Amino acid sequence: MTGPRTLDSFGSILSGLSKRLGLESRMLELRLQRRWRDIVGEPMASHTRPAQIRFKKLYLIVRNSVWLQQLTFLKPALLAKLQAESGTGSITDIAFRVGEIPSETEACPTSLTSDIRPTLSEKSWVELVSHTAMIQDPSIRERLREVISRYPAHLPPRPARGPSQVP
Repeated sequence: MTGPRTLDSFGSILSGLSKRLGLESRMLELRLQRRWRDIVGEPMASHTRPAQIRFKKLYLIVRNSVWLQQLTFLKPALLAKLQAESGTGSITDIAFRVGEIPSETEACPTSLTSDIRPTLSEKSWVELVSHTAMIQDPSIRERLREVISRYPAHLPPRPARGPSQVP
């Protein structure tokens, strides 16, 4: 007979699962993107954005070459701060590149419902709401509603088919 077993925490189960599925760097990437302003502070966050992590190297988008030069000098301190946030072995290097920094509203839309409802008929709106009502996360639910509402606008019109032309 075996002794009592200890329960694993939900966090340790998710951590183990992400390791087995190879999602650790992607999860770290998303966490850095979400918390970037808290990690690096307002001035740097408004001119930089973490893009991706590849082979433990963080690729950071920088607004212009002036900020790229400044961050080159700040790289050791920034790397130490990121390692303290994410764990010592998670990020070992940072690469900078000049690019477009998305605004806060582009990166995380807050309320899309008011934008898409006027473009749909009442019947379409009710159907859309019924299909997405089961989604728990409000931001994901509204983003999906936006995507679905725009889909028919991109389809070419279907030619009329008679009874003898059934596909």
